[in-house]
Amino acid sequence: MRFLCLPGAYGSAKNFGVQLGPFAKHMEDRGLATFAFTQGAHEVEPPLGWENYFGSRPLYRFIDAAEGDAFEIVRRVRHIPRGLSPEATLRLFKPPKPVECDWQPFRDALARIHQTIEDDPEVDGLIGYSEGAMMAASICAEENRRWEEMGIPRRIKFAIFFAGSPPLVAEGDGFVAKLADEHGTAIDIPTFHVFGSNDPLVYSSIALYNACGQDQAQLYDHGLGHLVPRDADNVEQLGDTLSDVIAKINKETALAAAVAAVATVKGAVAGNSANPSSGTQTPVSEFADEYMAVSSSATSGSSSAGSTAGSTAESDLDSRSSHGPGSEVVAKAKIHVGLE
Repeated sequence: MRFLCLPGAYGSAKNFGVQLGPFAKHMEDRGLATFAFTQGAHEVEPPLGWENYFGSRPLYRFIDAAEGDAFEIVRRVRHIPRGLSPEATLRLFKPPKPVECDWQPFRDALARIHQTIEDDPEVDGLIGYSEGAMMAASICAEENRRWEEMGIPRRIKFAIFFAGSPPLVAEGDGFVAKLADEHGTAIDIPTFHVFGSNDPLVYSSIALYNACGQDQAQLYDHGLGHLVPRDADNVEQLGDTLSDVIAKINKETALAAAVAAVATVKGAVAGNSANPSSGTQTPVSEFADEYMAVSSSATSGSSSAGSTAGSTAESDLDSRSSHGPGSEVVAKAKIHVGLE
């Protein structure tokens, strides 16, 4: 599987490569994935007091936010009432009155990411961190909409979100955050949600999880803050879990491709039968044999990857999300999250 990786705000492709380095190396060494990196188009300077926090310049954002207070939300989190659902917490940050907003820069950002995916035919997965996770989720939601409404096949088969937030989806002339208690499922592909129970924005990660198909979404709590874990224990456990998930996706993809190939050949054979002069026909049985060979290969690959991971085939994250304080409640996606 090949992942396109999207950094957080005040990041860059170069810096995110360093940030994600231990995880990416571990996954590559195990033959589970390869990685490509992109970045936003808007060059920015970090907020006052954070000049040396985000790594070497230049720094970028996907969202054009030259004005405003980048850390206002973090400060307001401390005054949020306890016991609200993740979705209700996010709605506290909604302006009391409609605000005029130029959504064209956001449309352009999505278009650039779509184009990057189109330019690399091997990309079939997304990884996003923070702002990049929101952009990745928005891409997945848009692909889901195109599939349901127009039958356009989805390129992205799997997404990993580090400290994510719900997707923004087109509505009228603008975009809205697709919250589960208002809009239901926004993303219907396998997803993996990595969060820290000590992250002040943890409610946002859980709101994204809630907006994804629950039978295909998994949670992992590294027990830390708003970051990408780099320590050996978390990296190894992530690799073990994702080994099972990726092997299963690869198997299903190979089987689907084989079925589609057989269906295409059967159609061609049927056409040749109607027109005997078109040339020599290939017996359908040969393609059926080929399909069985692909199926057997995919199953074997899945078994090997699962053995390497050393974890259960289904990778139930309820038992894995127990690293940080209070994580059991969050890991099971309880709707109510208490925040200090």
